Formats: sequence, structure tokens, C-alpha cells
Amino acid sequence: MLDEQKKLVQEQHRLEQAQMRSRSKEQKARTRRLIQEGAILEKVFPWVKNVEDLNDLEERLCSIARKAE
Repeated sequence: MLDEQKKLVQEQHRLEQAQMRSRSKEQKARTRRLIQEGAILEKVFPWVKNVEDLNDLEERLCSIARKAE
């Protein structure tokens, strides 16, 4: 019975580790995507670099998007 419990615990740990690796890959992919999108945003709208308030940035971008509709 002890061996079976030990194997079960090991399998649970393996599963947790696989899930952690998967989450880590997803987080890294998201971070990379956000960095790339930010770089494109700065390239298209150079004034973005000087914006200190993120709410102001959001409002200005939404305003631009509304005008484009």
C-alpha cells in the first residue's frame, strides 16, 4: 500500500510540474507579445514614450480609434 501511495504522490508532483511548465510558457509568450505590441505602438505613435499616465494613454488611443470608425 505504501508503494502505491508513493507512486500516486509522484504522479501528482509530475502533473503539477507539467502544469507549471505550461503556465510558464504561456506567461513568457504573453510577455513577449506585449513587448512586441508596445514596440509597435511606440513606432507608430512616438508620443506614447512621453505619456506618464496610463489612463491618459488609454483615453487618447480610444479617441483615435473612435475617429477611425
